[in-house]
Amino acid sequence: MIKIHKKLLIQFAEYMVAGGAYFWSGYFIIVFLTPVIGLWWANILGNGVGVSVNFVLERYWVFPGSKKRHLTDVSSRYIIFTACNFIINYFILRGLQNIGIPVAIGQFIAAGFFTFWNYIWYRNWVFKGKPQARRIRHHA
Repeated sequence: MIKIHKKLLIQFAEYMVAGGAYFWSGYFIIVFLTPVIGLWWANILGNGVGVSVNFVLERYWVFPGSKKRHLTDVSSRYIIFTACNFIINYFILRGLQNIGIPVAIGQFIAAGFFTFWNYIWYRNWVFKGKPQARRIRHHA
């Protein structure tokens, strides 16, 4: 039991590092480009860079069991999930902007939501490894 908890804690720490790489790469692009090209396009560019970094780290480092699944399966799940997250993120940022919270602060608020939201979905659906065959114990 302790070994399982330790494994989950390590996986969550790795997930946080990968998420940090996603967040910071996207954050700077979104914050600096929003005044230049608008929130919609800055969000697309920032999340595009962040998503690319995140996918590689999540698939090959954080959830290595997903490598047993065909790349197309994992990629299609990731694309669907990321598209949903993009829309959610846009509306979180837009809603926060409407009440006077700047994008630079809104990104941190949205990241708080996505930290746990994404971990649950990544672990249980997007990067879920193939089910392991259960061993049958034979009693002599």
